[in-house]
Amino acid sequence: MNLSSKFESMNVSNSECAAFIKQILCAIMLQDFLGKKNLDKHLDADEAVVLGAALHAANMSDGIKLMRKLGMIDGATYGIILELNIDDEENNNQVLIPRLKKLPSKVFKSVSYSRDFELSLLYDPSDILPPGVSSGKIAAYQVSGLTETHAKYAARNLSSPIKTNLHFSLSRSGLVSFDRAETVIEVSEWIEVPAKNLTVENSTSISSNATTESSSNPGSSSEKGEGDFGVEGSENNTTITNPQKTTEDVKPATEKKLRKRTFRVPLKIIDITEGPVRPLSSKSFTEAGVRLADLNHQDAERKRTAELKNTLEEYIYSTKEKLDSSEDIEKVSTKQQRESFKSKLDEAQEWLYTDGEDASATEFQEHLDSLKLVGDPVFFRLAEQSARPVASDYFRQYHKGLFKTLDEWEKKKSWINQSLRDEVLNEADKINKWVEESEAKQAKTPGYIDPIFTSEELYGKVEKLQNKVIKISKTPKPKPKVEKPATNDSATADGQDETKSSSSNRAEGEDGGEHIHEPNDSAQHSQGSNGQQKYDDEPFDEL
Repeated sequence: MNLSSKFESMNVSNSECAAFIKQILCAIMLQDFLGKKNLDKHLDADEAVVLGAALHAANMSDGIKLMRKLGMIDGATYGIILELNIDDEENNNQVLIPRLKKLPSKVFKSVSYSRDFELSLLYDPSDILPPGVSSGKIAAYQVSGLTETHAKYAARNLSSPIKTNLHFSLSRSGLVSFDRAETVIEVSEWIEVPAKNLTVENSTSISSNATTESSSNPGSSSEKGEGDFGVEGSENNTTITNPQKTTEDVKPATEKKLRKRTFRVPLKIIDITEGPVRPLSSKSFTEAGVRLADLNHQDAERKRTAELKNTLEEYIYSTKEKLDSSEDIEKVSTKQQRESFKSKLDEAQEWLYTDGEDASATEFQEHLDSLKLVGDPVFFRLAEQSARPVASDYFRQYHKGLFKTLDEWEKKKSWINQSLRDEVLNEADKINKWVEESEAKQAKTPGYIDPIFTSEELYGKVEKLQNKVIKISKTPKPKPKVEKPATNDSATADGQDETKSSSSNRAEGEDGGEHIHEPNDSAQHSQGSNGQQKYDDEPFDEL
């Protein structure tokens, strides 16, 4: 299907606009766009909105390529007038948003008032009102704070009259809103600023004068260089530092410059709209929130009641079916227990369809709990008949594998003590003994009595044993001890004692002034118990 066949008919939603649509749009736009002189005049109000939306979406899309883009923009359906409530002004009405204004957009208005004022937004009286709207007034606002602002800044040197800017916005949905209001004050004032390049010129002239004086007396420094050095040095220093002091003593020159400043003072906007379009106050909003919370609670309670009613009904029918069809249930209950339970189920079913039709959630819950109080023990015993053997087999398999784990510990993890391995093995043997005794007692117990042990109880014991095994298995290997080398403290101490004794002997010989003839290497000497050396009293051979 080509583009021309899509628009053979012009669809409108209102038959009263058919003549206008055909004369204006068809003649001007569609004939030129489709290149057809005559258009079909079939009207279909049901498809008008859909086809118009599809055309607009295709025109905006990049994936769908039309032969020619249509210039389509959203515009305001109704014009809006701004009414300023000022008594001394004659023309207080201004067109704020003209009809077919592009959406979305922002509107700016400026007024020159010296006191607070009110403004209203109205539908354009030259056009018809929207359907269902009896009054042309849309909203009303009060702008305050302008009087104080004008009194504060009126005495200043104003460069222009004080103005108040009003900012409005038109949303994509065609809703107008008063965003903000602000007063703009422009002030002109003279300020002092430093003069340009004045300090640089003064310092340049002073430095040039100092250079000229020094060049005119070249020998002064050499003539007075000898003798009074300190005095002449101080004079030279004074001569050099004078230009710096002159520069510091001169006050910086300033000049006056005209500066313009702009102040923007935000104003307060108060909504004073009256009538059906007035927004909720804070009190009304709080009350509405309370009512909404109450409605939500009622909805939740209604939903809970329906769920409990369905749960009770489902439990009654499913339990009756199990009691009648399951043969294993006879092993865990007596005939008297089953008959009593069936009678309670029948009573609950009769109540459910008579008095319980409009019952509350609490009543449904009470009936369900009373039935489960009788039925849950029966179905629990039925489930345990198959769950206990499975739990016992699981433990026995784990018990067998535990021996292999202990052997691996002994071979690969020798740092795990034998006492820990024995502790694990003893605990496993205790559980095994408890299982055998419990199974023997359970075999002698009738099925309609509560079981001696449950699968959950056995799984709990096995889990504790598993956690203990895992904890011991994660014992880290101890780090090898590093043996420190033996220190020679004793040998070092003996050497130090010998050094001290020899040095003391040399000191005594020097003090006495006598020459001591030491014996040869062949001379015998011994060491006493007190650490002093004793030489043998043997005569020396004299040559």
